Amino acid sequence: MARAVAAKGYAATTIADIVREASVSRRTFYEHFQSKSECLVALYEAASHNALKVLRAAIDPAHPWQTQVEQALAAYFAGLASNPLLMRTLYIEILGLGPEGLAARRRVNREIASFMLDVVNGASPEKPLSPQMAMAVVGGINELVLEYIERDDEERLAELVAPAAQLVHAVTGK
Repeated sequence: MARAVAAKGYAATTIADIVREASVSRRTFYEHFQSKSECLVALYEAASHNALKVLRAAIDPAHPWQTQVEQALAAYFAGLASNPLLMRTLYIEILGLGPEGLAARRRVNREIASFMLDVVNGASPEKPLSPQMAMAVVGGINELVLEYIERDDEERLAELVAPAAQLVHAVTGK
C-alpha cells in the first residue's frame, strides 16, 4: 500500500496498483479489506502501533522522565527516518481519507498522548502533564515532522529531538 500510494498519491492509486505492489490477487485483497481506504487505515494503525513499540522499548525507568522522553523521541525519529516512503504515506496520505483518516489519526494520537502521560507522570505525585497538554505536544511534534517531510528532510529528523524534548519540558514546567 505504501509503495503504491507513494508512487501515485492516494487518490490516483487503484486496487490494481496495490495488489501489484503486494504481489497478491485482487481476491486476496478483498478477503482482508473492503476498500483501499480500509487498507490505508490498517497500514496506518499497524505502523503506528509499531512506532509505539519503539517508543516503549526506548524507555528505561531507571532514568528520570526527562531522559526517558529524549531517548524515546530519538528512537521514534530514527524509526521514522528509516522508512521515509512509509512516513510520507502515513503523515500525508491519511489526511486525504477525510473523516475516516482523521478518526484513525485521532485514535493513534490518543494512544501516543496516553503513553506520554505514563512516562512523564509515572510515579510523580504532582502529575506535571495534563491529558490536553499531552495531546498538544503530540500535535506539535506531528507538525514538526510534517514540516521536515514537506522540505524532503526526512533523513534529518534526529534534529527534532531537542526541540520536541524542549516542548515537553515547557508544557510540564520541568
